[in-house]
Amino acid sequence: MSHPIFRAMNVPISSTCTLGGEWRRSSAPSNHRGMALIAVLWLVAALSVMVASLSAGVRQEAKTLADRRDLVAAQAVGDAVLQLMLQKLRAADRVPDRWTQASVTYEGRTMVAQITPLTGFIDPNRADLALLTRLLFVAGGLAPNEAVALAQTIIDARQQRDSKGGLMRFEAPEDLLKVPGLHYDLYARLAPLITLDGRGSSKVNANAAPVPVLLVLANGDRRVVEMIHAKRLSGEAGIDMSGLDAGLTDNSYSTRVNVTAFVPLGSGKSVLVSRNVDVMTPTADGTPWSTYSLSTSIQATASEN
Repeated sequence: MSHPIFRAMNVPISSTCTLGGEWRRSSAPSNHRGMALIAVLWLVAALSVMVASLSAGVRQEAKTLADRRDLVAAQAVGDAVLQLMLQKLRAADRVPDRWTQASVTYEGRTMVAQITPLTGFIDPNRADLALLTRLLFVAGGLAPNEAVALAQTIIDARQQRDSKGGLMRFEAPEDLLKVPGLHYDLYARLAPLITLDGRGSSKVNANAAPVPVLLVLANGDRRVVEMIHAKRLSGEAGIDMSGLDAGLTDNSYSTRVNVTAFVPLGSGKSVLVSRNVDVMTPTADGTPWSTYSLSTSIQATASEN
């Protein structure tokens, strides 16, 4: 309760008297108002940050959904292009024995499609020491002695016996990661050059080989590979392959091929829709060909390799 003399003098409760007899109003209410203003400002700033963050999140989510929609649409288009390519192959009742590239028009869009016989890839279940060594040296980037050692390790791994006494085999390309010394970065460099669906030989059919495999066969000589590839694109027959290592090549044939469609996404990107197919083996549901594996990836620009 306030003192009677204060009430008589009509002095505010918040006022105080100094030793010199002067009255001074307390600053407490003013401090409270200042702190409240600061708190409001902090709250407004925090809400602004939250709103900005939420808006950015919404925009990013919308972009992600749009990208997924475009990817799904591109996959559907790529699959349709592959169906057209396979129908033409089946109607011709033959399987190409060499790497082929064609332009395919679908719904007003012209896209690149490639057919690569699987004998043009390297089969780690069958490749001999010389081919595996060259693969690890040229495509894998290993030193010559490291390439030889790892190639032998791969051969040793596939020659192990299972519980029934049969030879172990790589069932999927990713099984190579189980080989001691073959890490993921190395596997990523090798994966585009290998297949386990080919049922080919220990060597490579150079006529069927894509550019990265041709580089292996040419011991990394890009000049030789560019000359061969340019002649293939022009449709020239009887291409000179003397620049390739003849000890790593043969004329093996298979009814299994890789078909790949390049679907432009815009902004310099393309979706690659790829299938490994046995063109001459129908399935139980009546499809004239059998699909053994399929994949979808995105690359910076459409490839002609």
